[in-house]
Formats: sequence, structure tokens, C-alpha cells
Amino acid sequence: MATPNNTDDFDQNANALADARLSFIGAGVMAEAMIAGLLKQRLVPPAQIIGSHPRPARREELATKYGISVLEDNRAAAAESSIIVLAVKPQKLHGVLRELNETLRPEQLVVSIIAGARLETIAGELLHPAIVRAMPNTPAQIGEGMTVWTATAHVSDAQAEQVRAMLGALGREMRVAEERQVDMATALSATGPTYIFLVMEALVDAGVHMGFSREVARELVVQTMLGATLFAQESHKHPAELRNMVTSPGGTSAEAIYQMEKGSLRTVLSKAVYAAYQRAVALGKK
Repeated sequence: MATPNNTDDFDQNANALADARLSFIGAGVMAEAMIAGLLKQRLVPPAQIIGSHPRPARREELATKYGISVLEDNRAAAAESSIIVLAVKPQKLHGVLRELNETLRPEQLVVSIIAGARLETIAGELLHPAIVRAMPNTPAQIGEGMTVWTATAHVSDAQAEQVRAMLGALGREMRVAEERQVDMATALSATGPTYIFLVMEALVDAGVHMGFSREVARELVVQTMLGATLFAQESHKHPAELRNMVTSPGGTSAEAIYQMEKGSLRTVLSKAVYAAYQRAVALGKK
């Protein structure tokens, strides 16, 4: 990915992140998606982004690809930034929080994208009050994500606008008042692509069972899913209304829907989402 290296190429008055310096503690897939989105939308130049990662090969890869600085030391990476994004694996969170404990300045903002990590836990272990908890999903990697987030009372209006700009680089963002709703979004939108991928896989297999090649079945299913989603978005109609539009009495859709309802598809999906929600809550209690 080609990225501009000259800060003069950026309009420093154009967005809330113009003067921000961002540190990504943990530079995995989602952190890279955020970095790529910020640079693609020209919200910050590479000189204002720094990352940290334990593996030399990964540090070199990110530095070469995006022109950013990537360090091994988490404390050094966080030291000069105004926004610190925690993007490590959940099992490594407590170690990182202990490492950064009492090292942050009052004006710094911490944004966590770690599943299950509660505001109270992060603030308590860091001894730092300005915390945002966000839950992006995998389509963020192509700028089509959905991120739900919430913040502690110590996050200022200006910092909230920076968060909106940063998460907006991933697709759409939505602020919620209650942290419980982030767990709910973890089950519905963050885990949601998993449900879609499983349905896609099942439909491709059905196409193969009828006699299509797997490649043809995949192309038919992917475009059908994409077209149906865009149609739903453009029409602003309730999904039930859209379904009724294409369901003729005694037709193929009616027969297919009968079999899905007979198989309790709605109930299975509802149970799956609620189970994911309960798991997200349980992760937060660990």
C-alpha cells in the first residue's frame, strides 16, 4: 500500500485527528486494518502513527508497508501519543496493563478493541480514567466494518470526536450509552460475519449438491448475498417486507421458507446470538 510520507499533503484543519499521535499496542490484523484505514482516508500521516509488536519480522513488515514506526517496547510506543489503542490478544491484556500502569499522562486517551475487556478493569489496572471500549468486526479490514463503542465519563467531547473519526475509518461507528450494549454488539455485529459466512458456506454446498461446480456456486452465492444486502440498505424496508415481495404463493421461495421455518432457523440464530452475548459477558468477568 502506497502512503504519503509528507505531512504537508494533509489538511491539518480537516479532521479531529489532525494533531493526534496514535500508538497501537499490539499490531495484529485489526490494528493493521485501523492503520490502513486512517492512512487511506488521509486522516493522519504515517509520522503520527507508532505501533508495537514483539516479533521483529512483523515490525519490519508494518514499517515497510505503511511507513510508520514500530517498536518492541510497549511503554516507549505509548509514551509520546495522545491516543493509545490496545489491540493485543485478550490473554495478554493484563500483562500489558501492568506494563503501562502509572505511566500514562492525564490527557492521554486509551481505546480498547479487546473482546470482553471491561472499562472498569482497564481503568483500574492502568490507574487511568479516560477509557473507550470499542468492538469492530472483520469487514473493517476493507473499510466496511461496524464498530460499536462506549466511553467513561472522563472522555472529553474533543476526544470523543477523535474516536468517531478513527473508528469511522473502518466503516460505520455507533456510540452507545451503556457498556452492556457493547457486549450485545459483540454478539450481533462483531460476531455477525461468522453467521453470514456459515450461511454462505451452506448455500455453496447446496449449490454443489445440485450440480454446480464449487467455483460457480460460490460466485452465485457471494453476489446474491451482496446484492440482497445492498438492496435492503437502499430500500429502507423491513426485511419481512422485502421477503414478502419475492415470495409468491406456491412458489419456490415459499417452499424454501417453509423448510427453513420447519427447521427452526430463526430459533437457532436467536439462540446462537444470545449464547455469544453470554460468552462476551463471561469474558468480561474473568
